[in-house]
Amino acid sequence: MKTIGINVSFLRKPYTGIGQVTTHFLHTLIAQEGMNRIFAKYRFILYLEEDINWKLPENFEKRVVLPFWKRDDLFRKWLWEAKTVPEQAQRDGCEAFISLYQSATCLPKSIHHSMVVHDIIPKMFPEYLNTMRKRLYEKAIEQGMIDATTLLAVSRRTEKDLVQYMGVSAQKTHVAYIDVDPVFSKPVSVPDKNRVMKQHHIEPGYIYYGGGLETRKNVHNLLLAYRKILKERSRFSDQETVIPDLVISGMLLPKLAPLVTDVAKEVREMNLGNYVHILGRVDQKDLPALYAGARLFVFPSKYEGFGMPVLEAMRVGIPVLTSKRASLPEVAGDAAIYCDPESVDDIARSMLNVLGKKNIRDVMVQRGHEQAKKFSWKKFTEKALSSI
Repeated sequence: MKTIGINVSFLRKPYTGIGQVTTHFLHTLIAQEGMNRIFAKYRFILYLEEDINWKLPENFEKRVVLPFWKRDDLFRKWLWEAKTVPEQAQRDGCEAFISLYQSATCLPKSIHHSMVVHDIIPKMFPEYLNTMRKRLYEKAIEQGMIDATTLLAVSRRTEKDLVQYMGVSAQKTHVAYIDVDPVFSKPVSVPDKNRVMKQHHIEPGYIYYGGGLETRKNVHNLLLAYRKILKERSRFSDQETVIPDLVISGMLLPKLAPLVTDVAKEVREMNLGNYVHILGRVDQKDLPALYAGARLFVFPSKYEGFGMPVLEAMRVGIPVLTSKRASLPEVAGDAAIYCDPESVDDIARSMLNVLGKKNIRDVMVQRGHEQAKKFSWKKFTEKALSSI
């Protein structure tokens, strides 16, 4: 029986992007194991930082292993990935290992190590490495990627970035598309939609942005473009399109300062308080209803390794306006309208174009449903397992 270790640390952070990948990979793996007896030849060991109360098949084991350093900080993260897990995996006799995110884990060559790479943002945006501790940790992650047997990039763009900016051999990289939470595939009921609208004091038909407030997400230019269409819509359109309110969700995380957009401050400075609703963090279970209440989802990010929010919007059935950068055209295909994220005028013009033409929105919704079918957790899980 082949012993396979899996880093499932992010089960303790289930609503982060990597947390969702970890959760749905494991759910899918367990479901596959129940349906396909070929999995009986595998012994899976799950490496955790916090215990989970999951019902696991007989050939699944848990290892809650912690380093001596108890404070939950970057040093402990490095220590767990670079020291604790590799040592325990060797003691457990792992013959293969799957890291579900890029990490500082390096293993002996006798253990086949497949590592999922979501992005290489610090390589593209060095400003994220604004402390010595972050720079040292990033060096360790880069070594982990170089040392891994196989790299599974979540998009072709990320795969190309690995080769171009990391000097990784193209022969060891493969694309394994991820998906989004299955909650976005379920129809949103009218009572649920009404409850979420009432809870956040908003009316359906708004423009929606969600997906993080880091500066690379480009919310600043979105606000500038929104202010333009409020004041100067005749410049961009020959019709008197009604401009809906703008709804923004997402947490302002102090630890990311100064790499985040202070949305509340910018809304005040632009005198947009009567038109922009800032919701803060929204529960995962309420996000589908929040998408469903929108007339348009706008995501003008400058760089994404994948771009989960775009796929979430398409799954719910909402038109998407996004930027023609990085992986976003790969995820959205022909289902989105694209803008230049550096051009406030282009973002404004594109928003008005979609808002003013129902026929365009209807086509985008239909194409979005078709495009979303290309992504599934089953395909991702099978690709990850076939890589070992």
